[in-house]
Amino acid sequence: MFDNPIVDEVHRIREQMLAEYDSDIHALIRDSRLRTEEAARAGRKVSSPPPPHAEPIDSATKKVG
Repeated sequence: MFDNPIVDEVHRIREQMLAEYDSDIHALIRDSRLRTEEAARAGRKVSSPPPPHAEPIDSATKKVG
């Protein structure tokens, strides 16, 4: 494969973040959720990805009536 500096940086940052939590991904996620909740309580805008759909939305195949 070839080197991609963006992917390399993402991997490096991931490793740094995991090192802060002794490689405990669950601890990292818990802390991330707590920080998100604190930001929301502080009035900062917090966005989340949309919920997954059970079926793709396709207006061409949608039955009407």
